[in-house]
Amino acid sequence: MRFVAALFVAVHHTRTLIVGMFVALVAFVLFYLMAVFALSWGTTALHYDRTAFLVQQMIAVVFFAVGIPISAVAADRYGARRVSMIVAILIFAFGLVFAPLFMSASLGALPFLSLGMLLIGFTYGPLGTALAQLFPTAIRYTGASLAFNLAGILGASLAPYIATWLAKTYGLQYVGYYLSISAALTFVAVYFSKYSEIQEN
Repeated sequence: MRFVAALFVAVHHTRTLIVGMFVALVAFVLFYLMAVFALSWGTTALHYDRTAFLVQQMIAVVFFAVGIPISAVAADRYGARRVSMIVAILIFAFGLVFAPLFMSASLGALPFLSLGMLLIGFTYGPLGTALAQLFPTAIRYTGASLAFNLAGILGASLAPYIATWLAKTYGLQYVGYYLSISAALTFVAVYFSKYSEIQEN
């Protein structure tokens, strides 16, 4: 039954599903850059102590947790679409300073990790609503969950490998550009998304 529902969404709401996938894309890209790539690159290429880096990641996760309710309240007040677009702009900017922040020996990794995790929290607050509003009521649960999981496949599974290849081939700044491009794609997807209220009227 679940397969049939997913197939129905994929066939009859293909464009909306693709839009939803890109709405959630940057959340996954950023998370896996901060959680997986940062640990690998930070301890091997930048020579941060592994234990100390893990501790800093654990501290930074607190900012992730703090960011979720803040953005959720903002989404309730100002709208999930507007908040999602603002957060995409903030992540785009973060991508431009990704390399210098990460490599800042004087500051260490904690400010970089904390800011990145806070931005991830900001993406999660409005994300559920932003995805659900894309689909008509009858397929809302299936559509939102399918878009979220497809974004995970595209964003999460590939991000550490793409980032490592970019850093080794072109330099760490290109990992930031990769993040900024992901944020731009999410911004465009949110901007041009059609909400269910429009589809159903």
